[in-house]
Amino acid sequence: MSTGTPTVGILYPGFSAEDDYPRAEQLLGDARLPLVHTLMREDAHRVDALLDVGGDEILADGARAVAEQAGPLDSIIWACTSGSFVFGWDGAAAQVDALRKVAGVPASSTSFAFVDACRRLGITRVAVGATYPDDVAARFVEFLGKAGITVLTLSARGIVTAAEVGTLPGDLVLDFAAAADHADAQAVLLPDTALHTVDLLDALDARVGKPVLTANQVSIWQGLRLAGQDERRKGFGALFAGN
Repeated sequence: MSTGTPTVGILYPGFSAEDDYPRAEQLLGDARLPLVHTLMREDAHRVDALLDVGGDEILADGARAVAEQAGPLDSIIWACTSGSFVFGWDGAAAQVDALRKVAGVPASSTSFAFVDACRRLGITRVAVGATYPDDVAARFVEFLGKAGITVLTLSARGIVTAAEVGTLPGDLVLDFAAAADHADAQAVLLPDTALHTVDLLDALDARVGKPVLTANQVSIWQGLRLAGQDERRKGFGALFAGN
């Protein structure tokens, strides 16, 4: 457990919304979020490409690189939702376990961060606004179901590349979250780490009128929590506020 400034290693595939992490570091003011870009042979929200991007050797190389860059870590996060849930629950758990063994610190992935964030807030019914194609988005629904989280409605935009997702403007992200909502959902989940959201977290909650959990938000929250820094914070949405 960190007693000083926590250092959370971030493994991020390719290039899209990686600037959310230095932005979050700036806003937090008391945490380090060093990031390395892991190998992405093909930028595609397609099952075979996602299985490749989340391979154990790729993540191991990333873990070694971020430790070399940043020094000792307090935790490490595989900041890719689709590159974790695509393996299924057991496969994603094995992926995290392998990463933990290589890094030598507590580890998790964005998919499990969503589950843990929902549990923290007592959420069991959600709406999902996914940027992915339908078949990939359906795997996220299945993953959540394994954790006892019911998806009442799924909106899938069908965007193939993370690079394109990273260009979506804030106004569109706000509109997308609102459109994805369901009256009986306790929260809206936006599962793509390629989506810029760090500067929108309070605005998303206000626009939808309930917690909106985003991939980069839950990844950062999970990393800090595993590093022993779990206090409430303003400006990062209901999850960090403890609402």
